Amino acid sequence: MTATDAATGTAPPAHAGDRAADVPGPLARLAAVGRAELTLLWRSKLVLFGALVTPAGFAFATRSAVAEMDLSDTGLTAATVVLPSAVVFALLFVVYANLVIVYVARREELVLKRLRTGLLDDRELLAGAALPALCVALAQCLVLAVTVGLAMDAPAPQAPLAAVLGVLLGMAMLTVLAAATAAATKSAESAQLTSMPLLLVSMFGSGLFVPFEVLPDSLAEVARRLPLSPVVELVRGGWTGELGAGGTVEALAVAVAWTAAGAWAVRRWFRWEPRG
Repeated sequence: MTATDAATGTAPPAHAGDRAADVPGPLARLAAVGRAELTLLWRSKLVLFGALVTPAGFAFATRSAVAEMDLSDTGLTAATVVLPSAVVFALLFVVYANLVIVYVARREELVLKRLRTGLLDDRELLAGAALPALCVALAQCLVLAVTVGLAMDAPAPQAPLAAVLGVLLGMAMLTVLAAATAAATKSAESAQLTSMPLLLVSMFGSGLFVPFEVLPDSLAEVARRLPLSPVVELVRGGWTGELGAGGTVEALAVAVAWTAAGAWAVRRWFRWEPRG
């Protein structure tokens, strides 16, 4: 402090380093947005109930459908069909279907626009809003894997790394696809309609209800290129251990391609304020 400062009773200006020390880092900013979104999720009992119960309901429906299938020539069992499907259902509904509504609702409420004027960059804002759903989905995957595995006497995963990789890639892919879908959604009320095509295509074409092994070869090759198909293959291959290096690389390539396409669509079309 200089003599002039002492005489006037004013403090010297803060140094740039002092100001920088007060700025929260990326993790702190993500956590702050995530906590706020978690509070809103907890208050929305209907959304929370749907996120927790819907995947289990579809897993039960898958078990009923698989009971009618002849899996003798596929190398699969009922457990290795139902268990991976239950895990991927959790990702599909908890991450994708939920986040489409979250992104649209926060945009229409001008929350995204206000937060964007602060320290958060676009990726931090979208990731922070998705953080609670991702945590719930991860916990749901673990619970379903254990409960379905015990109920159906499923074997231990033969290639657990592939299953973990499939879950993580699925979370990333479905987050960006949810944001891309939100870009084409005018209101939170219409979010259920705009998310329906991917939900239906994934449920009936990505091996969740009907494994690729029971489809005709030409149809199976097309189905394997759908967005959620590589996630199903990686998670199922994690339990059976029969995916192989070539199949793993192919599934990873498809998953990364869809994730990149979704990220490009978000950068190109995502809106941060209500659509006109």
